[in-house]
Amino acid sequence: MALIALGVTGGIGAYKAVEVARGLQKRGHDVVAVMTRSARKFVGPLTFEAITRRPVITDQFAAGMNADIEHIALATDIALLLVAPATANVIGKFANGIADDFLSSLYLATRAPVLMAPAMNTHMLEHDAVRRNLAALSARGVRFVDPGQGYLACGWIGKGRLAEPDDIVEAAALVLQPTGSLLGRLVVVTAGPTYEDIDAVRYVGNRSSGKMGYAIAAEAARRGGRVILISGPSHLSPPAGVELVAIRSAAEMQSAVNRHAHDSDIVVMAAAVADYTPDRGPAAGKIEKSDAPLDLRLVRTADILEELGRARGTAGHPVLVGFAAESGNPVERGREKLHRKHVDFIVANDISREDVGFDADTNAVTIISKDGEEPVALAPKSDIASRILDRAEARLAVSRRALSPEP
Repeated sequence: MALIALGVTGGIGAYKAVEVARGLQKRGHDVVAVMTRSARKFVGPLTFEAITRRPVITDQFAAGMNADIEHIALATDIALLLVAPATANVIGKFANGIADDFLSSLYLATRAPVLMAPAMNTHMLEHDAVRRNLAALSARGVRFVDPGQGYLACGWIGKGRLAEPDDIVEAAALVLQPTGSLLGRLVVVTAGPTYEDIDAVRYVGNRSSGKMGYAIAAEAARRGGRVILISGPSHLSPPAGVELVAIRSAAEMQSAVNRHAHDSDIVVMAAAVADYTPDRGPAAGKIEKSDAPLDLRLVRTADILEELGRARGTAGHPVLVGFAAESGNPVERGREKLHRKHVDFIVANDISREDVGFDADTNAVTIISKDGEEPVALAPKSDIASRILDRAEARLAVSRRALSPEP
């Protein structure tokens, strides 16, 4: 169906790239492996040659490679450049335009979509330089398959291991053959909590797991949308094909939403953004304990959804969806939020119920709009996500007709 260049770089996850190649072939794609010098320390080229039935590219200056300027020829032919595993080194090369081997030269030469599956030590993944490089690539349209949690080759337990081959193959399929009702649409979803730092050790947070927002992001991706998931701290792995923007505080959430919402078609604010944050920000270092009381002054954070509603005005685009996680009477509070924030829908749920509260796999909600209320009985959050997007898509169709009326 398509020719895919599979870039394999030097990490212990390189052995999984063999299964990625096989998975792509099972979906009918042709694969040509491009291995860096370090990758060959972990897996032999002969393995990929046997799997792909194609010569493996290992050296930019091998005899015969320059007869047709091979990296330019391949750059033109491929439908996707997939790098798995993507080490911190190759991420840095791609982000900064360094072309000192075949793979990095191929990246600069191709106009095919690029998908990367990062894999590295937890501290390397969290380093500011790596985070900036990932952000730069994301801004250029590079997509990522987020690394998983678990045992790492270094013996640590944490985030950084290469995603599972099936997830990488699924993400590649979404890039190559997007289908569905949201094809060509940009969907921004927020999820998880925000942490408002008190000092270098302590923070004010909430119990949100992010499961509802992640389910909405996954469903939007399945419908063919380009999905940007802006998530606070969460143990969840982002769905395949979703662009993750990791944030920590309410201010960071506000900045990320403002950066992406302007061009979006649908914005779903499922995150539990903190209403309050310490005045003047976190204290330097750690506040040492003493026998005296500790006074903590909190100030309001920005209401991101209300700002979006105010900025949109009567335009009707993008479609705005908010949440009202309340105890007592969530529907009444949801109606009030709907009108005050000038949004299209409020999804209200009662957090006092054990089966629908934070970190539950199920939910029961009421979708509130100016047209009325739609109760949704207890169901998996994936089903709730589908109902929410059904309503958002219907409203999007109405708003687009209003913006582009028939002559």
